[in-house]
Amino acid sequence: MNRFLLVAVNAKYIHSNPAVYSLRGYVEASLRTFVEIKEYTINQSLQDIMADIYARKPRVIGFSCYIWNWRMIQELIEELPKLLPDTDIWLGGPEVSYDAPGILKEYPQVTGIMIGEGEATFAELLESYVKLWEQEQAEEVACAESQAHNLQDIPGLCLPSGYTSMRELTDMNKLPFLYEDLEPFTKRIIYYESSRGCPYHCSYCLSSIDKKVRLRDISVVKRELQFFLDKRVAQVKFVDRTFNCDHKHAMEVWQYISEHDNGVTNFHFEISADILREEEIALLNRMRPGLVQLEIGVQSTNLRTIEAIDRVMNVEKLEQIVAAIHRGNNVHQHLDLIAGLPYEDYESFGNSFNRVYAMKPQQLQLGFLKVLKGSPMEERAGEYGLVYGSKPPYEVLYTKWLSYEDVVRLKRIEEMVEIYYNSNQFTHTLPVLEQAFDSVFVMYEKLADFFEEQGYFVNNPARSYRYEILLAFARKYDSAREALYKELLVYDLYLRENVKSRPDFCADITQPAIKEAIRSFYQMEEQERKYLPEYEGYDWKQLSKMTHLEPFNYPVWDVERMNAFCADDSREEMCLRDDGTQTCAYILFDYKRRDPLTGSAFTQLVKKEHADV
Repeated sequence: MNRFLLVAVNAKYIHSNPAVYSLRGYVEASLRTFVEIKEYTINQSLQDIMADIYARKPRVIGFSCYIWNWRMIQELIEELPKLLPDTDIWLGGPEVSYDAPGILKEYPQVTGIMIGEGEATFAELLESYVKLWEQEQAEEVACAESQAHNLQDIPGLCLPSGYTSMRELTDMNKLPFLYEDLEPFTKRIIYYESSRGCPYHCSYCLSSIDKKVRLRDISVVKRELQFFLDKRVAQVKFVDRTFNCDHKHAMEVWQYISEHDNGVTNFHFEISADILREEEIALLNRMRPGLVQLEIGVQSTNLRTIEAIDRVMNVEKLEQIVAAIHRGNNVHQHLDLIAGLPYEDYESFGNSFNRVYAMKPQQLQLGFLKVLKGSPMEERAGEYGLVYGSKPPYEVLYTKWLSYEDVVRLKRIEEMVEIYYNSNQFTHTLPVLEQAFDSVFVMYEKLADFFEEQGYFVNNPARSYRYEILLAFARKYDSAREALYKELLVYDLYLRENVKSRPDFCADITQPAIKEAIRSFYQMEEQERKYLPEYEGYDWKQLSKMTHLEPFNYPVWDVERMNAFCADDSREEMCLRDDGTQTCAYILFDYKRRDPLTGSAFTQLVKKEHADV
C-alpha cells in the first residue's frame, strides 16, 4: 500500500507522541491521505507490534526514536525487513540525531535518518515518495534512480552516502495545531508546545544545544488554549523547556487561562522558579486551586555541582519563591533532583534532598543522571569519571564521587519517596514520623533498609498494606508514640478513600457508645443538613455509607498542634480524652468534596453536641 506509516512507541498508554502528529499536520492537505499514524507502547510484545505493522503493509515506515523506546525499535528494524523487504525504514528523534552515520552503519536496513526538527524535512520527503509512487504507476522512471536523486536534494537528512545540507530551524507559527480531532487522545495526556529552544545550557540536557528560543505567536496560542478550554480536557501539559524564560509570553498565557478558567482543565508547566517575578507569583496565587501545576528542576543544591553542570540558579531565591507560591495554597509544585551529578557524593545528595524536601513540594522526584548522546555531559564523562549504561536510558552507574553501592541505595530511597511521599497518602503521618530521625533523608534511608530487611522490595506490598508497614516501622523507631501513629494512619487512610475493610490498627468503632454516637450524628444530619448540605435527598443510612465519621483521641487533623506536640513530646497534654474511656473528637470525611491539589477528602470537626460524645 502506498502509505508512509509514522510509528510511535510510547512509554505508557496515557502518553501520546506529538512529534508524529506534527509531522503529518505540517504536510499539505492533499498529501495527508498518504500518511498513517500508529501508536504502540513499550509494554506490548514485539510480535504483536510486528504483526500489526505487517498487516498495514506500508511502503515506508518512520520511527520516532527516544531513550525509552530505542531498544524496541532496534529490534523492529532488524526483524521487519524480513517480513517487508520492499519497505523503506526511516528514523527520527533525539535518540538518533547525534550519531546518525554510526546508526546507519550498524543498521544497513535503514534507508535514512531525519536530523533535528523534522516537520519541513518530512514534508519534502513525503512529497518525494508520492512523486515516486506516481512515476511507478506511470512506469516512467526507474524507482531507484528517481529516489536517490530526490533524497540528495532534501535538507536535514543523513543517508548512507552522508549528510545532505542543513535545514533552518522551524518557524513556530507554521506548525500545525495537533488536536482538531481529539478522538485519538481520549484518556491520554495532551501535550502542547508554545516555544522551542532554551536560553540555558545545562550540560546534561539536549536542549542546551539549541539556545535560540522561538515563540509561537501569542494570539495563536490563546486561540488554541481556548479550544482545550471549550472541550474541557482534563490536562494540558506544556512541553516548553523553560516556559517562563520569556516574561511577557508567560504572563500572557497565565493571564489568559486564569481569566478563561473552565473549572476543569489543569495546565502543567516546566519553569525556572528562581527567575519568577513578583507579578508572576501574584498572578499564580490568584488562580483557582488545581488550575496550574509547576515542575521545577532543582537538580542539586550543591553550589559546586550547579556550577559544574553549567546551570544558572540561586538556591536561596528558589526557596523563597517556592514558599511564596505555597502561600497561595492553590498550585501543585513538583520539584526534581538528579543523583550522579559531578561533585555530588552520597552525603551531598542527602543534603540536597533535605533542603528540597523542606520546601514541601507536592511531589519530589529523585531522578538519576542520564548521559544523553550529544550532550555536553557525554563529552565530559571521562573527566568526571562517569560510568553509565551503554544501552538506553544511559543511566549513571557510578562516578568519582558516588559509588555503585550508593546508587543502588539511592534507588531504594527513591522507591520509598514514591510510595510514601509522592503518593500523598501519608500527609499527616510523615511529618510526625520525621521528628524521630536526625533528618528526613535518614528517615527514608532507614525506611528503605526496613523494606529490604522485610523482603518488601521483592514481594511488593499492596497499597492498603503499606499503612501496616509504616506503623511497624514507626513502632521500631518511635514506639512511645504508637497510639498516635495509629490514629495518624487512620486519618490518612480515610482522607484518601472510604474503606470498608478496616486494618487491624484501627479503633473498634463497633463499641456500643461509639456506634450509637455515629448513628445519632447521621440521624440528626438527615434532619439538619448542617455538615452535608450537598447530600440532599439521602437518608441517614445512605449518608453513613457515602461519608465516614471517625473518633480520634489526638488532634491529628491539626498540623500546628501536632508540630507543637512533636517539639515538646507532651503526649499527655496532646491526648483529647477527658478520662480513660471517653473519646472527645469526631472527624467527618466528605468524599464529594476533595482537595484539588491532593485529592484528599474534605474534613470537618464534628462538635460534641452533634456526635453525642
